[in-house]
Amino acid sequence: MSKKNTLIKNASILMIASIISRIIGLIYRRPLGAVLGSVGLGYYGYASNLYSILLLISSYSIPMAVSKIVSERLALKQYKNAHKVFKGALLYAVLVGGVTALVAFFGGGILLPANQQNAVPALQVLAPTIFLSAILGVFRGYFQAHHTMTPTSISQIAEQIVNAVVSVLAAWILIKNLAPAGGTDAAVYGAMGGTLGTGAGVLTGLLFMLFVFVLNRPVFGRQTARDRHRREESYGEVFQIIFFMVTPIIFTTFINNASNYLDSYIYSSVQGMHGIAADSISAAYGEFSNYYLPIINIPLAMASASASALMPEVSSRYATGSMKEANRQINQTIRLTMFICIPATVGLTVLAFPIMGVLFPSATVLASRLLMAGALYVIFTALATITGSVLQSIGKQKVALINAGIALVVNLIVLTILLLIFPQMDIYGVMLANILFSVIYCVMNGVALRKYLGHRNELRKTYVEPLVASALMGAVAAAVYYGLFHLTRRPFISLVIAVLVAVLAYLVLYVIVSRTTEEEMLRFPMGSKLVKVLRMIKVYR
Repeated sequence: MSKKNTLIKNASILMIASIISRIIGLIYRRPLGAVLGSVGLGYYGYASNLYSILLLISSYSIPMAVSKIVSERLALKQYKNAHKVFKGALLYAVLVGGVTALVAFFGGGILLPANQQNAVPALQVLAPTIFLSAILGVFRGYFQAHHTMTPTSISQIAEQIVNAVVSVLAAWILIKNLAPAGGTDAAVYGAMGGTLGTGAGVLTGLLFMLFVFVLNRPVFGRQTARDRHRREESYGEVFQIIFFMVTPIIFTTFINNASNYLDSYIYSSVQGMHGIAADSISAAYGEFSNYYLPIINIPLAMASASASALMPEVSSRYATGSMKEANRQINQTIRLTMFICIPATVGLTVLAFPIMGVLFPSATVLASRLLMAGALYVIFTALATITGSVLQSIGKQKVALINAGIALVVNLIVLTILLLIFPQMDIYGVMLANILFSVIYCVMNGVALRKYLGHRNELRKTYVEPLVASALMGAVAAAVYYGLFHLTRRPFISLVIAVLVAVLAYLVLYVIVSRTTEEEMLRFPMGSKLVKVLRMIKVYR
């Protein structure tokens, strides 16, 4: 496979794995929601949000940092230095992951809102997972730097399968044996069981990556033996490089993702000031965090996968001075991501109610309205993810950090004002603030990329053509679903057929609107299969 196709191949592998993982995660939310109830889901959501923040500090950014640093050395054939970075990153992960796990276990009562202390036990169950995730992140980043995405992809799927099974079973067993009468105790123990599955999943992923590493150890050894680079970096230099690379990425990633935790804290506190009951606040936030966000995160998984695949590619090109090729790869990745995320946004908007009703029967109408109004979050967050990753890959971590910081401050100010003045906005205020954050962040990143790389977006091909095709597809999807539902009164069958028709309609409309040739379509993920389908329906002849 040519170097030009390597990025698409790697992005496709990660995309498929991410989509499968997110779908598994989405499916198990349904039985988990039935076991926990809205209040239990709220406790689970608060604990998971804080866990996510602590995970950002210890491990979330490690795969990106390791991937960037190691890929730069591999591009220069400095194999010994690349392996030293790997070992140094492992030590960093053990230290930072261990300390952060202790903070989660002993500091949950301080870090969680005062009126949501019932989420503390669930957070304590999650604490060891932070330590394991830090180590897992190093292995994933190391393999990504070698342009090998398959181990990471398989480990993600295995992690999510184990997570899904253990979460539901553990929650059910704990409630049945420790809180059979139900009530608050059942919600607390159920949330603890749900978080236990997260740890089991991460442990499974780590064991798989260790197995793959042992299998590939002879290959890495031969690379190191061939290294003729004379200057070998000391461990002191390696730790310094890791620290100065990881720290800005940690802060940037922290800010990118801290909005969920901070938004939940502000939402709970301000609505509590208005006299709204804690259980009502927890239930509304449970709908937002456990029904709306998991669905939104499915198309966003593709953006994260693209960013992960793009980072080592751009780092390598930037290290060797190939700016034109770096810009080509950036445009290719953004175009691919928008090709998927724009129709996903339209589809989630027009089919919000049937999607939520089929996936989560226990969800209230609130979750459906959130999905319909907030699907736009997908497009801007996808762009923010990719552009932020590019800035980090070219050594402009501080720029990405400043951009994210400005977006976060605006987000928090707007959310606080909205809830203080219009408390009736309730959880919709959190949704709007999240969208505002992603808009500001992606726009500022775009300006920075133009400044440092001379990057320019291909507006027509990247945005206009997918948007036109998606708008027409949305009309087709709505007509098919509501027409079939009127005839059959079966939402599941109507939704499945509507989605399949919508996918085919979008593909045809996109080719017609963009005049994409067979050769161009072959460059897309699963391009040969797409071309085969288009030939069958006579779009290509």
